[in-house]
Amino acid sequence: MGRKNASPILWMVVLGLFIGFFVSVVTENIYLKKRPQVIAASKFDEVMYYINNMYVDTVKASELEDEAVAALMDELDPHSQYISLEEFNTVNDPLLGGFEGIGVQFRIVEDTVAIVNTIKGGPSEKVGIMAGDRIVYVNDSLIAGVKIKNDKVMRLLKGPKGTKVKVKNYRRGVEGLLDFTITRDVIPTYSIDIAYMLDDETGYIKLSKFSATTHQEFVVAVKKLKDAGMKQLVFDLRGNGGGYLNEAVDIADEFLPKGSLVVFTEGRVRPKSAFFARRKGLLEDMPVVVLIDGESASASEIVAGAMQDHDRATIIGRRSFGKGLVQEQIMLSDKSAIRITVAKYYTPTGRCIQKPFSGSKKDYMLESYDRYENGELFSADSIHFADSLKYYTPKGKVVYGGGGIMPDVYVPLVNDSTEYFFNRMVNLGILYQYAFDYCDSHRRELARYKTVADFEKSFHITDAMFNELVDQAVKKGLKANEKEKQVARKEANILLKAYIARDLFDDEGFYPIYREMDDVLQKALEVLYSEKKSEISSHSI
Repeated sequence: MGRKNASPILWMVVLGLFIGFFVSVVTENIYLKKRPQVIAASKFDEVMYYINNMYVDTVKASELEDEAVAALMDELDPHSQYISLEEFNTVNDPLLGGFEGIGVQFRIVEDTVAIVNTIKGGPSEKVGIMAGDRIVYVNDSLIAGVKIKNDKVMRLLKGPKGTKVKVKNYRRGVEGLLDFTITRDVIPTYSIDIAYMLDDETGYIKLSKFSATTHQEFVVAVKKLKDAGMKQLVFDLRGNGGGYLNEAVDIADEFLPKGSLVVFTEGRVRPKSAFFARRKGLLEDMPVVVLIDGESASASEIVAGAMQDHDRATIIGRRSFGKGLVQEQIMLSDKSAIRITVAKYYTPTGRCIQKPFSGSKKDYMLESYDRYENGELFSADSIHFADSLKYYTPKGKVVYGGGGIMPDVYVPLVNDSTEYFFNRMVNLGILYQYAFDYCDSHRRELARYKTVADFEKSFHITDAMFNELVDQAVKKGLKANEKEKQVARKEANILLKAYIARDLFDDEGFYPIYREMDDVLQKALEVLYSEKKSEISSHSI
């Protein structure tokens, strides 16, 4: 994000400054009859005064301050952080529901900025910029072939609404460069990736974050699905790292009866604060399952925890991240900011699901890798909770605190050695890159697919395409026997096709195709229909 992680060495330097200050007092008095009186708010201010006024060389005081404050925040907990002025918009824009820019999705391919998609109705689409274009110049500055980074591209292309930026693009099949002048505008960002009907009565909503517009988006999506005949819902919070607490409470409110406790928070200097459902929700009487995984955190865990504690939904997937800390963002005088942990949050049964923190931020963030190593991702039997962390829901179901939300129905990863070759191709980005390259070189023929349904029905991964994919994998050093290739061929029919659909239609193309190989989603449908069958049987008795 632009700022290097502060290191223990920095603390040694700061400590050295303090020690050096006291040691130098003796020798300084030899040369100075009167020591200058420094009025400072803290020892840190005092040290910075002497660095600025006495240090032998010129230093960039602002950079020293940034690094020192960052190091201080790193000493607190893994989620307290310093946000520099340069990082501020990058960190905060995703949660604001919009930003000001030119309206494109891009990636850097072979040291060139390639347009993956233009935002529908956005400034770039309006002037004729197309997916597949390569941006060569921005305001007469060459950006191709100069090892430009993502953050630099965003700084060049983002800007206040109404300002203009000039670009020169290369387009396959067109001679020379194309000139465009783009007037920046507000570009909405959405927290709902997709909302669509899985079948005649089952709706699906995939939520990627809890931003300032999440509840508003959610209400619109629910009403649309209800109009389409939704009678039960799959609510997907996998990969959702959280966001605003109040948005999580508002989402939970749509499922829970008025007056239901959603979450409460409490800190050392923050009194207990409880949040309740305040109105009649849109989904109070609808069967629902909630999907979670190891990347579902914070606000996602608030919603999943409230639904589980009230016996309102079946939670399906794998154990969530385990972030039970509440941060408050505070603006500093130079427009930078800190996010400081002010409280812990607790689910309605009283669970704090914050996972343990030993003091090593690295170990904390790599705990998900430990879950893989200890076998948890392949079997729920590898997960052990202390009895002291046991709680009970109103219906007597046992739930646990102390390290994420444990799903009611655990769906382990498939541990099949024949899938190793395919999984390596996915993890190394080979499938993703092939899909991009294929779309980039076949845009004219792919343009005949006007809808996702048309593409899903008529487009197929050919043997020639798969062989090209394997050749690329071999060039990357991967090897496979015939059995592994057969498995990879079957899987590529779905995932590679889904990646190509995403390049053409965004997430609306990806998820309807990917669902076929989504084990957790398939389990969710199985659970919903088994619960429905059980309910019908009980009524008939």
